[in-house]
Amino acid sequence: MAKKGKNRRTGIVYSTDPGFKYQNEKPREDDTLPPRQQDLKVWLDRKQRKGKVVTLITGFVGRESDLSDLGKILKSRLGTGGAAKEGEILIQGDFQDKVIEILSGMNYRVKKAGG
Repeated sequence: MAKKGKNRRTGIVYSTDPGFKYQNEKPREDDTLPPRQQDLKVWLDRKQRKGKVVTLITGFVGRESDLSDLGKILKSRLGTGGAAKEGEILIQGDFQDKVIEILSGMNYRVKKAGG
């Protein structure tokens, strides 16, 4: 059985070229758009959280590190916990209006979404 993660080669199996080198594909991160070009949506969500309310911020385009930095700023200003992963920021609790206020103060384009 092959070892996972070791020498992952995609596409070419064999080459007769003596100078050929395999190229491992690395996922390319998108460049982070400036705040004025970001189109963020703020949701309230209860699904699969045992009835507890969380505030979701979606639509961020950029690097994962910039997303986590924005999440840290929001969590520290709101004084609550949360997470930032997979293009979403999750803030524990109902902070929809405060998040919109903070993000618009940072020059992000923000919309309230959901019901």
